[in-house]
Amino acid sequence: MAGIKKFPYDLFLIVSHLILTNIFLLVPALNYHSVRIVLSLTMLLFSPGYALIAALFPAKSDLEGIERLILSFGLSIAVVPLIGLWLNFTTWEIRLLPTLISLSIFILVMCGIAYLRRSKLSETEVFEIPFKNAVLSLKAELLKKPGSKVDRALTVFLIFSIFLSVTTFFYVIVTPKEGEQFSEFYILGPEGVAENYPTEYVFREKGTFIVGIVNHEHRPMNYTMEVRLENKSLPLLENLRQVTLAHNETWEEPVTVTPPFEGTDMRLEFLLFNETDKTKPYRSLHLWIDVIKAEEA
Repeated sequence: MAGIKKFPYDLFLIVSHLILTNIFLLVPALNYHSVRIVLSLTMLLFSPGYALIAALFPAKSDLEGIERLILSFGLSIAVVPLIGLWLNFTTWEIRLLPTLISLSIFILVMCGIAYLRRSKLSETEVFEIPFKNAVLSLKAELLKKPGSKVDRALTVFLIFSIFLSVTTFFYVIVTPKEGEQFSEFYILGPEGVAENYPTEYVFREKGTFIVGIVNHEHRPMNYTMEVRLENKSLPLLENLRQVTLAHNETWEEPVTVTPPFEGTDMRLEFLLFNETDKTKPYRSLHLWIDVIKAEEA
């Protein structure tokens, strides 16, 4: 039996999608791009199940294509919570980076097993998505099959309509609605990801956060930011306190916090005010921090 030599198209797409998702989730500049939502949902709801199905059923006779598709969604919904449950009982806990690494390893291992199992089958037995055959059939349908010009025109129109529908669907997902007005306000750890926030301090020790604001208000906005510890305002540089953004503009800067007094389970608040009401926070975020004496450290 001649084993397959090239990496299967379907597994290549799963691995490529996995790499792209990791890039959008881990690179700070892309971390808050809308495309990450589509990539993340696909990774959670489809990729783990598809990779597992590919490993368990390498032959085309094992399952029909539609069965593989349905089981991919069903098994993903089962696999992802199990990985989360396992992480919950480890020291890593259910956080972005451990979850991303665990899912990535699972998908890559399953794709590797699928490739090895398919390599032991003949080309006629192995399951593959017939991209090339589909393109050739489509070409024959449009150019070689006898029929009237009206029939061909209707076929082309149908294909174009399907393509347009799929494109519109993804555009609606990743693009905020015109009437939807809001501002994003977020804090990241010093590494630029949503974890490892500095919450344990020695008195007069500095902690650095990355604070971000994104304007989706469909007009220029003037923001005022304030940091409070136990309802007491902390000093900020003027360029951090006053921020002006155009529509769809993003502001992201490091903010250094130096707690002026000691205590445990103290509420550290990041407050964002807009130009409409400067007395009531428009957005707010908070963390709980501990500050101890230097000699106790």
